[in-house]
Amino acid sequence: MLSSWVWSSMRLGLSKSLSRNVGGRVSGERRKVDIAGIYPPLTTPFTATAEVDYGKLEENLHKLSTFPFRGFVVQGSTGEFPFLTSRERLEVVSRVRQAMPKDKLLIVGSGCESTQATVEMTLSMAQVGADAALVVTPCYYRGRMDSAAFIHHYTKIADLSPIPVILYSVPANTALDLPVDAVVTLSQHPNIVGIKDSGGDVTRIGLIVHRTRGQDFQVLAGSAGFLMASYAFGAVGGVCALANVLGAQVCQLERLCLTGQWEDAQKLQHRLIEPNTAVTRRFGIPGLKKTMDWLGYYGGPCRAPLQELSASDEEALRSDFTNNGWL
Repeated sequence: MLSSWVWSSMRLGLSKSLSRNVGGRVSGERRKVDIAGIYPPLTTPFTATAEVDYGKLEENLHKLSTFPFRGFVVQGSTGEFPFLTSRERLEVVSRVRQAMPKDKLLIVGSGCESTQATVEMTLSMAQVGADAALVVTPCYYRGRMDSAAFIHHYTKIADLSPIPVILYSVPANTALDLPVDAVVTLSQHPNIVGIKDSGGDVTRIGLIVHRTRGQDFQVLAGSAGFLMASYAFGAVGGVCALANVLGAQVCQLERLCLTGQWEDAQKLQHRLIEPNTAVTRRFGIPGLKKTMDWLGYYGGPCRAPLQELSASDEEALRSDFTNNGWL
């Protein structure tokens, strides 16, 4: 865990960062980031007593670093971030930053329900090494989360963030989409560089690409199940949970799309749809972690209230991988 001294230093750094704001923006030059590429959203390993297992985290990271990923996403939905304390979230990012290859990009989930808390978390994530902040839509008061609320929320965060901001729409978890008109407005902010869209609606992805042309704004598919279609519509990459277990295959699909080998890309995409659905919508993180155990990584338990798979679910999960030739 982060020591009290380190935590106090982060809080002090946060206060100093906020005090340096000029005209509502953090002073100093921000670095533009090209986010094109494939990213596995790292899982958070836990011990049998539900403590974060930092050793297993680093072991998984070293194995995943052998694939041609653009970088890693830490503390996204796959990382069980709602179940971690603020200190754990920062410690996980710090450990990954120290262990990962220096030429890889580190995108870090910093979203919280309130704008103020998200600003504070984003600043703290930047201090422990994040290259960009992935900010999920707040959703608890979803009935009031309209375009105006989202534009205000993300503009404030981007104004104050010392690192680039990536919008994150994941309706399967939040029960709401970030409206396209809000995305288009936010794409004009100089410190908002893209969106990870996990909804699976490729026509929406195409519309976002179309309506943000001319802006320095990039779209990432939020799942391997619609990666090929997203590339065809103009996306530049993907954050794919499946890449935690089939990293070589997801990167191969990227290469086939980028080189225009669409027939081969289609064949590979077809073989990835069922296993991808299994480790996302069907069995979720428990399914992904079980598959990691099968394929040479450490999956281990989830943190409660997530539970392990039943025997019948485990059998169905294995079938989705064996039927497509991956186990």
